[in-house]
Amino acid sequence: MFSATIRRYAAPGFWSKTTQEFQRAAKFTMNLEGLTITTIPQPILDFEDPHTATWMKIMTDQTVGGFSEAKITQHEADEETSTPAHIRFHGNISTKLPHDRPDVMKTGYAAFRNQDRGRTLFGELFWSVEPYSYLALRVKSDGRKYFVNIQTDSIVESDIHQHRLLTKNHKGAVSPSSPPQWETVLIRLHDFVRTNQGFIAEPQSEMLRQKVKSFGIGLIDRQPGPFDLSISAMWVTNLNERGQIDGRTGWEEGDQGSPRLGDVTVDKLRRKAEERRNTAGTQEAIKRDTMNEYDKRKRGETMT
Repeated sequence: MFSATIRRYAAPGFWSKTTQEFQRAAKFTMNLEGLTITTIPQPILDFEDPHTATWMKIMTDQTVGGFSEAKITQHEADEETSTPAHIRFHGNISTKLPHDRPDVMKTGYAAFRNQDRGRTLFGELFWSVEPYSYLALRVKSDGRKYFVNIQTDSIVESDIHQHRLLTKNHKGAVSPSSPPQWETVLIRLHDFVRTNQGFIAEPQSEMLRQKVKSFGIGLIDRQPGPFDLSISAMWVTNLNERGQIDGRTGWEEGDQGSPRLGDVTVDKLRRKAEERRNTAGTQEAIKRDTMNEYDKRKRGETMT
């Protein structure tokens, strides 16, 4: 009826995505971002926008007859408790095997990832995280064994790059009754391991950072029972946990674990710049006062 090209051009969001991709590429070129190390983080998934949650795809062992359950629910920000807008990835893991599927030997997993980003006039839409060193996540965890998953447009479509989501302030971290706390987790992109069907793939190869298709989180510890993980945002950055670029000192602006990306790129940068100006002005005043005092003492010694 209609050619594939016409159907593609008429797809919802095609032209808006094309415009956004053109603006992103133009900004990258004009700012010479490929020639310098940027301190501005790049948003990946920001769950303050309720639409982001609807864009997630949930996967469980129910696809092979299992009984694990998972869902994503959206939660608004709460200023009184300093809780950011976020999603909850929660449910129940079951390792019960289906009676009518003798070929299924194990169950007990749940995961989610973003759906495909669609196409533009320039082709399929990917994330490019090549200029960045870290993937950052703002989370509140129950302490179970979650993995962060990144899928790229690699030759082997089933390849997934994985890394354990290691948290310090999860439920029970301090004592058996201690509640979970919000925290920012930084993972080096270089430390992700290429896997296939749940096993480490050999030989290992570098992640294709120019063409990232999806980001997601999975629970594969196969421990029966409930799970609950809250996620506020994912982004990529070059700044480590000290707010510095690795191998450098003196970098204080930028991403320092803020739950809101807008604070990082606008408010926090402005405040840091103002603090530096005030500090520089104070130091200059102290220097002038010191020199004046020294001159006074020197003139007094000369007169005597």
